[in-house]
Order: sequence, then structure tokens, then C-alpha cells
Amino acid sequence: MRWLLVAAIVAGLAGCATPSPQARRDSAMVWASAQGWRPLLLPGSAFDLQAFVPERLQRTERLTVYIEGDGLAWLDRHTPSFAPTPVDPLGLRLAVADAGAQAVYLARPCQYTQGASFKGCEVRYWGTHRFAPEVMGAMNDALGELKRRYGATDLVLVGYSGGGAVAALLAARRDDVAALVTVAGTLDTAHWTQVQRLSPLLGSLNPRDAAALLARVPQWHFVGLRDDVVPRSVLNHFLDRVSDSASPGARPPTVEAMPDFDHHCCWAAAWPQLSQRFAAPGSGR
Repeated sequence: MRWLLVAAIVAGLAGCATPSPQARRDSAMVWASAQGWRPLLLPGSAFDLQAFVPERLQRTERLTVYIEGDGLAWLDRHTPSFAPTPVDPLGLRLAVADAGAQAVYLARPCQYTQGASFKGCEVRYWGTHRFAPEVMGAMNDALGELKRRYGATDLVLVGYSGGGAVAALLAARRDDVAALVTVAGTLDTAHWTQVQRLSPLLGSLNPRDAAALLARVPQWHFVGLRDDVVPRSVLNHFLDRVSDSASPGARPPTVEAMPDFDHHCCWAAAWPQLSQRFAAPGSGR
């Protein structure tokens, strides 16, 4: 509810225009601070990445990392935004709502950063190259730093929308991921761009191509049956490849299909309960 109030204030200040990157950054900072979370900038060679972490979090054996979606990548179908900082950072809201986890939040390249920390931020990195190898390298380095900072031995990766693709690609390359969780995740980017009649993400990796490596990772996938941004068929295409790659007797991914949910509603409100579904014994938390 507080987030809606902050967003309404920002929208009011901006009139009918899209809030500026600074306004989007400020509203997230204000809201996170009100929840007892603080910003943490993670410098990198290719990109500096913005994280938010709870003030109370010290050390934990298992760290849950929430990864943001694509944010405001486009102003309209033909015009890319100046910066992909989200208007409504649903990934951040999910992280804060997961009270049962030792959780932190990791934004995507060029979200929230400014000035010298906006280095490397070419438009292609929230367009065709949003899942490029160099992006995955930067995100992977950030996971290593977060893991070191909090003394964690393993990770639970939770990705919203495009963050689901990032989480899957990272889980495929690491050996310390106890669970992969996606919410409305773009897990087959080729099928997604085809369904939405978008330009192919030619500079990006596709999580579906990493399905064989992911078959060993416990998985939970949440999908809204009213989601017309990332429809269920995207998840189905990914799961078909995972099933083809799984070893006999392997545990299949768990799918939670929510009849009344779309791409935005009503994940954050329901997340305190939904997150318990992958927090059961043996889930990796």
C-alpha cells in the first residue's frame, strides 16, 4: 500500500508523462527505506549494479536473491527509454514481502544507476542484448559479491519477468543454486518475441537453451493465467525442453498457475503466502 502511495505521488509530480529515471529511483529509495531496506551499489568492470538489502541482515548460510524484471525498457513499441529503471519495481516488492527468507534484491544493469555508475549503459542492454553474455557475467559477479558479503554457502534465485530469464541463466552456470524460482518469467525468449511480435533478442542468451543444465536444479515457476505479457505458453515451451533433458527419476519443476493473476496483479499482495510454497522442507530455504 505504501508503494502505491509513493507511486501516486511520483505520477502526480510528473503529470501524465512517464516519471523520469531520477523520479523512479527516488520513489524506490524512499519506499525501500520505509521498509527498513537500504541501497547497496555493487561496482563491476562492465556495469555497476544496484542492490537493496535489509538493514537487519548480517550473515546467512542461504541467501535468497530477487532479480528485477526488464523495467521501463520502452516508452512505446518503437521508442526505447533513456534508462530501464522500473516505474513499479515488482521484484523489489516481492523481496520485501518474503518475510521468511534471508533475502536481498538485485536490479538489472542500468536500473537505478546514474552518473559515473551508469557506465556501459547502451540502449541495446535493455533491448536486444538484455540477456547478453556480458550482462550475465556482470550479474554473476554481483551474486558472488553478495554471497561473500553475507557469508552464504548457497543461493535461492527468484526472478520476476525478464529477471526470471536472468535467474535461470545464472542457475545454469553456477553450482551453488539450491532453488530457481520464477514469477511470470520469460523462460523461452524466442517464443516470447514471436508471440508478442517483437524483434528477436539476437544479442541475448535464451534460458530454454540451458534447460539441460537446469534439469538438476529444484524449480518453482509461478504463472498468471491472465498474463498477456508473458503468457503461459512461454513457460510451457521451456518446460518441454527441461522434461526432455531430465534424468529418469528427476524431480519435475513445480508449476503454480494462478487463475486471477496477470503480469502485475496480484503477486506482491499474495507473496507472503505464495513464497511459503517453495520454503517447505527440502525446498532449499
